[in-house]
This record gives sequence, C-alpha cells and structure tokens, in this order.
Amino acid sequence: MAKWRCTVCGFVYDEEKGYLEGDIPAGTSFEDLPKDWVCPYCGASKDAFEKIS
Repeated sequence: MAKWRCTVCGFVYDEEKGYLEGDIPAGTSFEDLPKDWVCPYCGASKDAFEKIS
C-alpha cells in the first residue's frame, strides 16, 4: 500500500486507510479511485498527486 501527496496543498491519501469521510474504504488503491476524484482539501485533480511510498 502506498501514500500519495497532493502537490498543491500537501494532503496525503493513504491507500491503507482510505478516506472514510469521502466514502473511500480502507485498502482502496489510488489507481482505483474514480477518474473524477479530486483532493478533498483543495480540489486538485488526481494528476496533481505524487507517490511518496
């Protein structure tokens, strides 16, 4: 499981934890997020994220 950081605001999406506030269950890979998913903090697209682990 990897972590992905938004290069705009620094939000970290952790695949192991998911994002329960956004109904993304634990274990959901970044690639499996919907294509139109955006950063929940700043609204940046998935293209703005970089893999950090």
